[in-house]
Amino acid sequence: MKVIMGKLKEWYEDCSAVAAVEAAFVFPILLIMLVGVFDIGNAIIMNQKTIRASQVTADLISRNREVDDLIVGEAIAAGRLAYEPITPTSYGVDVVSIRFDQAGTPSIVWRETQGMSPMSNVLTDVAALSAPDSGVLVVGVEYNYQPFFAGFMVSDIAMHEKAFARGRQSAVVCRQGMPC
Repeated sequence: MKVIMGKLKEWYEDCSAVAAVEAAFVFPILLIMLVGVFDIGNAIIMNQKTIRASQVTADLISRNREVDDLIVGEAIAAGRLAYEPITPTSYGVDVVSIRFDQAGTPSIVWRETQGMSPMSNVLTDVAALSAPDSGVLVVGVEYNYQPFFAGFMVSDIAMHEKAFARGRQSAVVCRQGMPC
């Protein structure tokens, strides 16, 4: 009995494997935190690229007095290029040219939507920007970020961004072949 009690006391006081056991408990938590930080970092980068895509598209279109299908298409393609080196699989854009009448009431002059649903409340979004006989260009961009590691735990992260721009050469950016 004394031998058994001695062995138990020796085993109880032995600290040689404590670090290994603690590491075995902590390592999975640290690994989960590492991949989580990776996914969060990539989500932040993709959100910045979504902001840049909307601003690039709005800037390129607002430089013109009148645009045609080619100019609009090239501006949308340039917005997509803001995501490089990643090729966006779920990229959508909604370009809306808005005119304010003499009372400051907004109306849509033309709209181009690709890869997403049209923005529903665009006229209320520009109410604070109204000025008599002026206009504004609104570009909305949508992107769904798919986390690389946490995709099995978290669904896609939807990113929406709107950019507002005034026409540089005219109050309203018109579309070729449409009344302005």
